[in-house]
Amino acid sequence: MAVAIHQVLATLGYGDAIGNEVLGIQRVLREAGYESEIFAQTADPRLEDMTLGYMDLRDASHPDNILIHHFSIGSRVSRLAYALPDRMVLIYHNITPPEFFVDVNKELVRLCFRGRRELALYKTRCDLALGDSEYNRQELDTLGFSPTGVLDVVPGFGHLRGPANYALAGAFADDWVNVLFVGRVIPNKKFEDVIRAFHAYKTFFNPRSRLLLVGAHSGFERYVTMLHRFIARLGTRDVHLVGHVSNEELTAYYELADIFVCASEHEGFCVPLVESFHMGVPVIAYAASAVPATMDGAGVLYTNKEPMHMAALINAIVGDQQLSDRIVDGQYAALERLEAKNFSRTLLQHVDNVLASPRKPHPPIAFDFWDQVDQAEELDEIKAHRPSAFLALPSLPASRLPGPDR
Repeated sequence: MAVAIHQVLATLGYGDAIGNEVLGIQRVLREAGYESEIFAQTADPRLEDMTLGYMDLRDASHPDNILIHHFSIGSRVSRLAYALPDRMVLIYHNITPPEFFVDVNKELVRLCFRGRRELALYKTRCDLALGDSEYNRQELDTLGFSPTGVLDVVPGFGHLRGPANYALAGAFADDWVNVLFVGRVIPNKKFEDVIRAFHAYKTFFNPRSRLLLVGAHSGFERYVTMLHRFIARLGTRDVHLVGHVSNEELTAYYELADIFVCASEHEGFCVPLVESFHMGVPVIAYAASAVPATMDGAGVLYTNKEPMHMAALINAIVGDQQLSDRIVDGQYAALERLEAKNFSRTLLQHVDNVLASPRKPHPPIAFDFWDQVDQAEELDEIKAHRPSAFLALPSLPASRLPGPDR
């Protein structure tokens, strides 16, 4: 029987870093002659025809296969993957520490806490643990995974090469300075710190400036409300929370930007940094987590978040075209180093190493694990189609929930 190499993950998103990596891995594996499918619990409607339901993986599973498990937050997918007999390559995309979401999203606090706890259980389950950045690999090392490696994120920029859509962004195409940040509107990105810095820049350096904050905020409406209140309390004008945009609209915002300002305090990689490199936008970024490694000596890193310090940095770069050009040239050089990494060769080398290594013994699972999985699926069906009947059911004890540690 030929070896198949499948991927499994909780959610396949459209246009995000993980989604693009999953599709890139499948393309490389198929070109190398491997059967390769993507199994997901949920998928963006635009990608549903490229995925199979994660429960279908039970039929596709085989001890000779390799299962690439994209681990992010604790999920039912993680527990299913743990129990299957396939060899496993775990790819760790990092889990944001749950304390960032306290008082903002209780469910995400629970999921991130559970995800970090469950990750440690995979030390004895996976044959190889990969970080999608050196920062993430070091975290795996610290947790005791062995062997570990890196499968670098090498973003494609095809989504930014099409014609820009200025239907909305065109309102900002003037002689004002456009300060940009792109990222999901979540607390670890520290949007409030970007807003503080912009407030200082606009107040003390350049009143003809605006802040463009581009990114989806679904599930974080409470945080968005907090940001609006903060903006009102500061009295800062010309701050635009744009929300989710299409690729064509994103291209327009990058083309309009004079500077990209990142204040995030937790990143596993941070793709918008290298998107800015690609689009020729000078970047200043807070030197935290994976950001320095992603910047690779380019752009401007800062460690002082005092608003006037950040505002002075913005002003120094925007007000000096020669300095801005030198920063952009350095960013292009860093991008060339990143794109020179051979993603296909690295991935296939990792696959060869796993196939050539002795199998690890599979850790034990509960004797009734699969019965619990089937019961959970039945409960999901009842919840979706007969919600009143679901609410009438007695609570399921935590000890009966399927998981690798039970």
